Amino acid sequence: MSARFAGKIVLVTGAGSVGTGWGNGRGIAVGFAREGATVIGVDRDMAAMDETAQRVAEVQGIFHAAECNVTDSAAIAALVARIVAEHGRIDILVNNVGGSAAGGPVEMAEEVWDAQIDHNLKSVFLTCKHVIPVMEAAGGGAIVNLASTSGIRWTGAAQVAYAASKAGVIQFSRVVAIQYATKGIRANTVVPGQMHTPMVEVRLAGQRAGGDVDALIKQRLARIPLGFAGDGRDTANAVLFLASEEARFITGTELVVDGGMSVRCG
Repeated sequence: MSARFAGKIVLVTGAGSVGTGWGNGRGIAVGFAREGATVIGVDRDMAAMDETAQRVAEVQGIFHAAECNVTDSAAIAALVARIVAEHGRIDILVNNVGGSAAGGPVEMAEEVWDAQIDHNLKSVFLTCKHVIPVMEAAGGGAIVNLASTSGIRWTGAAQVAYAASKAGVIQFSRVVAIQYATKGIRANTVVPGQMHTPMVEVRLAGQRAGGDVDALIKQRLARIPLGFAGDGRDTANAVLFLASEEARFITGTELVVDGGMSVRCG
């Protein structure tokens, strides 16, 4: 086991997954635990974190699961207070919660738009609202927020609220990075592309390919210059780097993890 994050207290939101395999949150939680951190994994569905806890145990890491709706400010405040009471601080915050809904501005229902903004962007605002004072009091910390290539490019489907909210995450991170740079707090964004996570089979195939998983995977692979799909472990590698001392001089920037998709023309 590497000790790159030995003694660090890491809060990862969306640490579960909708299915079996390497979702982003699961990969991130296991990655930090493998490298010595104490990981507090948060999800609104405790059962979704069972496999995460199992995989952390396999690498002999430390993982504490906590149920929390990260669109609920009071619930986050209570969670953060509990973490501080039990562990003394929060060194690293990873905002991984997110999900897409199909549709452009005309066909998308207003309540779907509102839910997407809350889920993908307000959740980042609220966790930072409650965690940043803890980091500031401790003399610093690292925040890594997850956006999406949908926030910087058209990626094959109209999902206007997801795209807008993920673009918002990028700029939110930049503003936080500058505002808190003198406080020793760094903030960066990882921008995953079309990763092969459990969500592909469980949710996206039904939305975009009539339930035909193979057809959807073929469509997605055709957009990736490297010719294969990354998974949550690739996202995790980028997150761990930006949270580490190796990235001590990096703040307010984005690391795109997409196999070259977003710079390809056509």
